[in-house]
Amino acid sequence: MTPKYRRAVLKLSGEALAGSKGYGIDPEVAYSIAEQVKEVVEMRVQVAIVVGGGNIWRGVAGSAKGMDRATADYMGMLATVLNALALQDALENLDVDTRVQTAIEMRAVAETYIRRRAIRHLEKGRVVIFAAGTGNPYFSTDTAAALRAAEIEAQVILMAKQVEGVYSDDPLKNDLAKKFDKMSYIEILNKGLQVMDATATSLCMDNKIPIIVFNITQKGNIKKAILGEKIGTYIGGE
Repeated sequence: MTPKYRRAVLKLSGEALAGSKGYGIDPEVAYSIAEQVKEVVEMRVQVAIVVGGGNIWRGVAGSAKGMDRATADYMGMLATVLNALALQDALENLDVDTRVQTAIEMRAVAETYIRRRAIRHLEKGRVVIFAAGTGNPYFSTDTAAALRAAEIEAQVILMAKQVEGVYSDDPLKNDLAKKFDKMSYIEILNKGLQVMDATATSLCMDNKIPIIVFNITQKGNIKKAILGEKIGTYIGGE
């Protein structure tokens, strides 16, 4: 089995790490994701991960309740670091060499993000987890995923969700919601579909980075996406 993609960015939401609990970090879920990542690392695929922090804190929610937006966003960035360290621990328990790099300097727990060092880690077969978003308030971790993917010249962004792909409506609320197998960046932007925010989608479009939206809760799906099997929703320029 030859992988279609040799270098990928996996975008994980904080909610994905919470599992059915809805809040905090579920160690079993982290371990399950780590097992899927290990599968593709053993195929000599270079994997970088961008993780969100919504399972612990959402900056937008804090801002809506009167908190200063920049302060709320920085708190969200710190939440992503907690998730990154939990994921690193799960991966290293499976003997997967992992490095956490943060956009905000905190040398006691992780490396500061340096593009060339990140690429070198990947070339050595290490998984690199990018935490703290872009390091700037007002930018989501979706935008961080698109930015890091462009910087490290990743061939694809794997958007891990808890549904099968992109739908015309919320499939958990509407049984008639239609699943799309393939879409263009422009369609995503025009339809206002909440795959990733507009800034991130535009960044992917400008740099021609395809996005595969798939269900992370089904084991083996990361491997299927990397192999180029028909899974989830493919978003590209066509």
